[in-house]
Amino acid sequence: MKKTIDLSTDRLGKQGEQFYRELMDAHEGLTFEQCVRFDLQLALILANQIGDIEVLRAALQAARKAAK
Repeated sequence: MKKTIDLSTDRLGKQGEQFYRELMDAHEGLTFEQCVRFDLQLALILANQIGDIEVLRAALQAARKAAK
């Protein structure tokens, strides 16, 4: 049985805006290629922390949909 995965819950609340600013700051001064590597490394670190392949697949689908 496939579990339902809800990625719409805002778990960061007001801290989401702070994280967004810190994420943008972390890209400051990086080349495009460095930004891509940074984003991939961050995604892998966070994926490891999540540790649930079904949640990760749902996040991939949501991100791809949002990118189009």
